[in-house]
Amino acid sequence: MISCTEFIPAYSAYFSFLDQLAGKQAVVTFWEYLSDKYLDNLRDLAAQKGLRGCYEYWSLALNEEAATFVMTLDEENGFFEIDMQACPSKGRLLELTQMEPYPDYCEHCDVLYRRVLEPLGFTYDIDLSRTDKAQCTITVRKNPENK
Repeated sequence: MISCTEFIPAYSAYFSFLDQLAGKQAVVTFWEYLSDKYLDNLRDLAAQKGLRGCYEYWSLALNEEAATFVMTLDEENGFFEIDMQACPSKGRLLELTQMEPYPDYCEHCDVLYRRVLEPLGFTYDIDLSRTDKAQCTITVRKNPENK
């Protein structure tokens, strides 16, 4: 079976192609399409189980991708956090010598997941300041008015 990480260079090349063809908004529109069509599992888990649903979703997804991460679920204080210590997707792109990765590659995580979670009443923050090391931090909070 081919790992999902085998497709990372192709995704990056496609994002670059879209950007060159029609600009960054075309890439964002594609990411929004993916979010709308393929993230029902996150949407359903978060809607049904709240922050615990986010934890369940990413526990499975990040382990399938063989990421190195620490997750924190604090339902009492209303937050869930992923400290991505080694993203296999970005790490693979950083190792490539035969192509230039799409410079905004990591922004897909912002668009995909924000689009799912914010309409459900969560706040979604992502720190992309360490992507040059294949690291980031995602924080999802439950809005106090949305119990």
